[in-house]
Amino acid sequence: MRPSMLLALLLAMPMPVPPAAAQSAVDIPIPDIPYTKFVLKNGLTVLVHEDHKSPVVAVNTWYHVGSKNEKPGKTGFAHLFEHLMFSGSANFDKTFLSALEGIGASDLNGTTNKDRTNYFETVPASMLDYALFAESDRMGHLLGALDQKKLDLQRGVVQNEKRQRENQPYGVVEQIVTGNTWPANHPYSWTTIGAMEDLDAASMKDVTDWFRGNYGPGNVVLVLAGDLTPAQAREKVEKYYGDIPPGPPVARQRAWIAKRSGTHRGSVQDRVPQTRIYRVWNVPGADTPEEALLDLAAHVLGGSKTSRLYQRLVVKEQLATSAFSSDDSSEIAGQFGVNLTARPGADAARMERIADEELRVLMKTGPREDELRRAKTAILAQYARVVERVGGFGGKSDMLARCMTFTADPDCYKTYLKRIQAATPAMVKQAMLAWLGDGDYVLQVDPFPAGLAPTLTTLDRSKGPPPGHPEKLHLPPMQSAQLSNGLKVVLAERHAAPVVNLSMMIDAGFASDSHALPGLASLTLRMLEEGTRTRSSLQIGTELEALGASFGAATNLDGAFVNMNVLAPTLPRALGLYAELVLDPSFPQADFERLQRDRIAAIAREKTVPRAMALRVLPGLLYGKDHAYGLPLSGTGTEAAVARMTRADLVRYHQAWFKPGNATLLVVGDTSMAALKPLLEKAFAGWRQGAAPSKNVAQVAQPDKTVIYLIDRPGALQSDIVGAQLAPPRNTPDAVALNLLNDVFGGTFSSRLNMKLREDKHWSYGAGSSLVAARGQRILFSGSPVQTDQTAPALRELVREYADIASARPITQLELKAAQDNETLGLPGAFETIAQLSNGYATILQYGLPEDYYDTYTDKVLGLGAAALNALAARTMLPKQQLWIVVGDMRKVEADVRGLGLGEVRKIDADGNLLP
Repeated sequence: MRPSMLLALLLAMPMPVPPAAAQSAVDIPIPDIPYTKFVLKNGLTVLVHEDHKSPVVAVNTWYHVGSKNEKPGKTGFAHLFEHLMFSGSANFDKTFLSALEGIGASDLNGTTNKDRTNYFETVPASMLDYALFAESDRMGHLLGALDQKKLDLQRGVVQNEKRQRENQPYGVVEQIVTGNTWPANHPYSWTTIGAMEDLDAASMKDVTDWFRGNYGPGNVVLVLAGDLTPAQAREKVEKYYGDIPPGPPVARQRAWIAKRSGTHRGSVQDRVPQTRIYRVWNVPGADTPEEALLDLAAHVLGGSKTSRLYQRLVVKEQLATSAFSSDDSSEIAGQFGVNLTARPGADAARMERIADEELRVLMKTGPREDELRRAKTAILAQYARVVERVGGFGGKSDMLARCMTFTADPDCYKTYLKRIQAATPAMVKQAMLAWLGDGDYVLQVDPFPAGLAPTLTTLDRSKGPPPGHPEKLHLPPMQSAQLSNGLKVVLAERHAAPVVNLSMMIDAGFASDSHALPGLASLTLRMLEEGTRTRSSLQIGTELEALGASFGAATNLDGAFVNMNVLAPTLPRALGLYAELVLDPSFPQADFERLQRDRIAAIAREKTVPRAMALRVLPGLLYGKDHAYGLPLSGTGTEAAVARMTRADLVRYHQAWFKPGNATLLVVGDTSMAALKPLLEKAFAGWRQGAAPSKNVAQVAQPDKTVIYLIDRPGALQSDIVGAQLAPPRNTPDAVALNLLNDVFGGTFSSRLNMKLREDKHWSYGAGSSLVAARGQRILFSGSPVQTDQTAPALRELVREYADIASARPITQLELKAAQDNETLGLPGAFETIAQLSNGYATILQYGLPEDYYDTYTDKVLGLGAAALNALAARTMLPKQQLWIVVGDMRKVEADVRGLGLGEVRKIDADGNLLP
């Protein structure tokens, strides 16, 4: 269909009219993040932001060096150095992640992209000196501890990370798109992770030269945000950073958009269940006028469920299971992309053709005023929520650091948001015509056929600062009330940001699924937003965007959750929509059929991802397939069961389980019970009482012997090894001790499993263990993706680690202290945002924990000794009764795994069925 004909058709179609409340624009002010700026004599730029709501400080360090500063033949250096910076420095010769975990750091990591390398952690205020000492030491004294052993170890870790990425479905895409969209000598023409051969060739001289040339304080922005004053910050920064030499001047790249002409196509086959099409244009980068306009264009075209691509391809034509667009802005250029995932069996060429039609119609007419208003509201609302967090991705320190690094103006986000506010349909149209009318690259991925000067003073670094101390929590108290229909309401007030989080907690979950229809609970919850008694799916999405609100429904083993995050000024307007979404879903037949097909496709995708493959079959093997918990851990069910479902099944499920007496409404944020309760009485007046069904979560026995299950994934670049057993429920008296035990075993970076497989053997990018929360017996499982040729040795080491922690190698006082520090020192940073608070209170309510559970958690943790943990390990960890699942290329690993003689070996398919 020609664009002009499509436009005529669209204009002839009646457009849904949102409720009147959503028509008016929401007045969302541009956030202000006050800061104090100073520059040390060595060139280090420092920004300080005060936020005293929680006793934590975010430390955010941005080095203005990324993969674009590399040269062909020496790619991957920036990312490799990100890893090396975690491996210890001359006066802080410790594994950085382990050491910072040990002082309670949250939002702790480092990342590298094309333009910068950043390191960030949010630490208890009492631990700020420790963090600054560590950060400054690796900035100024890294090379004193760098040796060939560390280089070889981290080189192996990075190469395993590369293998792990490429072992995922669609993992080949990044390399192909990068190489085909930028000129050969462009700084963005190689991936950040680099080439294997370049990593292999990296010498000690290469990496030391790279460090000396790029990591001096004159090339760094440091942001401190949180519970401190500018005077305190300046004193500490001068103390720890002042004597570091500035480093040489660093060359800066100018904008190089590399706009292309014509259409270029590529295709590749991968082990994926669905055809996916990527379409990419080179466009202007960050902090340009065009960025804001193209961001708005991306939102209107494919940024939400109300977008043109989603409505046309997913809802109306039902050719795709997902369709979205984005504008990815980097420092010297950007890329605008469209991503289309075809429904299995659908005509991918027609899907692509219709997406192009939608793009061209939008370029011809520009967005409608209502579309543009919703896109603006969505972007402004996202930034309004930034003020909740001091650290991590997208927090206040991150915003200031990015702006200062790339524009020398910490307030550059305000310029961006003013451009968003000022944009008109004509401006968006012009930007699209200028940049998206020509020069695209299309990649189709198909499934394989079925088959400055230093300060003169110096710091004595022979010993670090004294350690800080755990900060006890004093969370806002939970207030309780009951509506006239019996619905329990729990409110926790916090007024630091104009945000309110609503969570309707239903006592249901995967355990409420019948054995005949696994996946019914999660599909019912997924369909709540597809239509109500008075609103269509498009009207719901339109109204949410107009209110600056977000909505989501989720399920876990024991519960269902209907969540809405709203801005406080829009709460009264939003509650009517929220109540209707909870109480009056219409489950439209056409949308049910579409989501039914989407769910079947999603299950097929899960059965191609190594870890997901293991976790789908694990519960059935451990609990038994007839147990309430014996369903795939994703909750999606099985293809056969989903195919059998009807709309009536969803209606019956909702009517049976959604009862006010079977629910609790948790509200957290900027409101009060006096203001809230009348609004809730009105919104939920129509919800009638009634009895809900009961669930039967039976006790089961542990495995009586070691059994190893093998799942073949031909061509896999890695093997994923999962070990599992049963553990006591979430509310067991041993719950706190179990958390500590898991920390020592595999729950932290410094755990035994990760240290063995990543840091010692460097066979894996990362290994760990987790406890799955449940009211009944929980799953304790370990997950270890390892390189294929080390599958059997890795499994042997894992078995040894289980035996060691059970009895052979008891937990030491040092390990206990590290786990205690990890559990207590990071608590303040875990309750910074409204969403984090809501999750914490939801845990208390769902599992029947004491109201002061988190306020008293620190004392409980510090009261445990090594003897208690070792006794718990002896009766909980079962090395001779482990269930193991190995997902990998069985042609390469099966014989070696069998040769270990660890126990009975059984081959199963991706549904857990035994194979000959």
